[in-house]
Amino acid sequence: MPAYVVLTREHTHDAQEMERYGEKAKAAREGHDPQPLAFYGDFEVLEGSAMEGAVILRFPDMAAARAWYESPAYQEARKHRFQGADYRVFIVDGVQEA
Repeated sequence: MPAYVVLTREHTHDAQEMERYGEKAKAAREGHDPQPLAFYGDFEVLEGSAMEGAVILRFPDMAAARAWYESPAYQEARKHRFQGADYRVFIVDGVQEA
């Protein structure tokens, strides 16, 4: 069953740290092959607080999503995300495809 990692950027504090995060996060995808379904494109907030952008990554299952998130390469990238912006990040199970 597919799983989705959803990252919503709430507020940027340091653009340089976010640039470092972007470089390291891109490298951290190697060997994990997430499928980007949304990547900071146009959006509208229909309910809830404002945000600056969102990413949705599709993985084959929850184990694959967690393996990417917990990988040493992404953990290194994540340090820069914490310094650069406030995010909400979660993993959600998808539905079985017919």
